[in-house]
Amino acid sequence: MEAKIGQFFDSVGSFFTGGDQIPWCDSDIVSGCEREVAEAEKGSSNELKSECIMRLSWALVHSRRPEDVQRGIAMLEASLAGLSSPLQVRERLYLLAVGYYRSGDYSRSRQLVERCLEIAPDWRQALTLKKTIEDKITRDGVIGIGIAVTAVGIAVTAVGLLAGGIAAALSSRKK
Repeated sequence: MEAKIGQFFDSVGSFFTGGDQIPWCDSDIVSGCEREVAEAEKGSSNELKSECIMRLSWALVHSRRPEDVQRGIAMLEASLAGLSSPLQVRERLYLLAVGYYRSGDYSRSRQLVERCLEIAPDWRQALTLKKTIEDKITRDGVIGIGIAVTAVGIAVTAVGLLAGGIAAALSSRKK
């Protein structure tokens, strides 16, 4: 019974905190990837440089720091132009979708994940991200509606109290 209650509170907590299954990346991992890129730039093959930049992009869009996420988005968008491999395009589109999700641009994130799914319709990672995005949009909509309804309720109550006060003042004047 306690386990079920715990699961219930965890699910409610995750509803309001926006918990998702997308991993986070710590700043020490970002720093390590930045060092890798710097070392690869010192005469390594283009393939190794590209792999290091891809790892850095992954770390940046999964970072908790908004400025890292924006940097990762910029790197990924710049790298998309010269790609011919559908696999590489798919991976970068997916990471861009993660970056836009992390930055709160859910509609752009959904567009990018749908482009991923055009390339690979059964890609489980992209399908999971799409569901996460849709859940977040739904959750934000429900919370937004709740806030709006509460604000309207408060306004109606205030108007009612004000009207009641005016009516009471007028009736006491007539006496």
